[in-house]
Amino acid sequence: MEFDLQWLLLGLPVAFALGWLASRLDLRQWKREQQESPKAYYKGLNLLLNEQHDKAIDAFIEAVQHDPDTTELHFALGNLFRRRGEYERAVRVHEHLLQRGDLASADRERAQHALAQDFMKAGLFDRAEQAFEALEGSPFDTEARLALLALHERSREWRAAAEVAARLERAGSGSFKARIAHYWCELAQEAQARQQEAEATEALQRAREAAPQAPRPLILAGQRARARGEHREVLQAWGTLMAAHPAAFNLVACDYADSARQLGEPGPAYEQLEALYRRSPSSDLLAALALLDEDPERHRRRLLAHLQQHPSLAAAQGLLQVGGTAFDEAEALALREAVGRSAKPLQRYRCAACAFEAQNYFWQCPACLGWDTYPPQRLEDL
Repeated sequence: MEFDLQWLLLGLPVAFALGWLASRLDLRQWKREQQESPKAYYKGLNLLLNEQHDKAIDAFIEAVQHDPDTTELHFALGNLFRRRGEYERAVRVHEHLLQRGDLASADRERAQHALAQDFMKAGLFDRAEQAFEALEGSPFDTEARLALLALHERSREWRAAAEVAARLERAGSGSFKARIAHYWCELAQEAQARQQEAEATEALQRAREAAPQAPRPLILAGQRARARGEHREVLQAWGTLMAAHPAAFNLVACDYADSARQLGEPGPAYEQLEALYRRSPSSDLLAALALLDEDPERHRRRLLAHLQQHPSLAAAQGLLQVGGTAFDEAEALALREAVGRSAKPLQRYRCAACAFEAQNYFWQCPACLGWDTYPPQRLEDL
């Protein structure tokens, strides 16, 4: 049987026409998908701006379904999940991005950073630490190290925090000397609690090397010497503190006075404290002066002068305690209790960053976790 060329000549135009028709159909479908994807994206963006997060998420999911290769939609969707507290869904979105083989290196690093933030917000600190460490050498390197620093502080891993802070310091990301000193002071206190004197001494030395002018290592050195009964060393350490950080000296003024009494040298200490009081009066210095000068009449005159120049409830309470002769015993007691109750809130310390108040002084605020945010003076002395 011979093949008829006429059928071939007739079939070629038909095949061409069918192919052209199929391509047009695919092109129309592609254009339709491309049009639908931006519409869903802009719809989600509009809903997001109107604070309609649930509807915005639905719109972004629709946009991702139309164009699963669009990375920006994935990032927007993951960030929305994180903001809503749906951390598991945010993790899935960012892990899906990282599994894509065609993802650009810049987008891969961005997805890794977003994933680390998901773990951090979810409280999965071990996984967050691993995710942040994977960003070393990336454009997110500094942000990752700062996040790691916060993680180590939260978990009280002070040695690791000191290492990360030192790397940030070397990288020129700011000054971290004071924070490094705090970390070594924390390690010194932990070693002291375990009665490991040599380790505590070494950690304290590292703190002073990190920040020679920081007040906390000097305070801690004096407290350790005082616990050992070495009052001469106490006066030496806190004498340096008085000269370098007169405001921070308020924190140990009474203990300094007591150590001077233990040595039998109240006179020189009194002169130093009185000179400091004249420069910057405070209720703590006033109490320390009372320990060194036990004459009630002179103490009464100091309290009265302080009350006249710097009105405070603490001074009023002290004056009532030493000089309530105009009242009978019951009246004086009632006045002292009333003034003491009113003065108590003003004898606290307040964080300058978040305004959290505490009866005791903190080097790191328990509320905002900031370092050195507490002025070393009580509220009534500010």
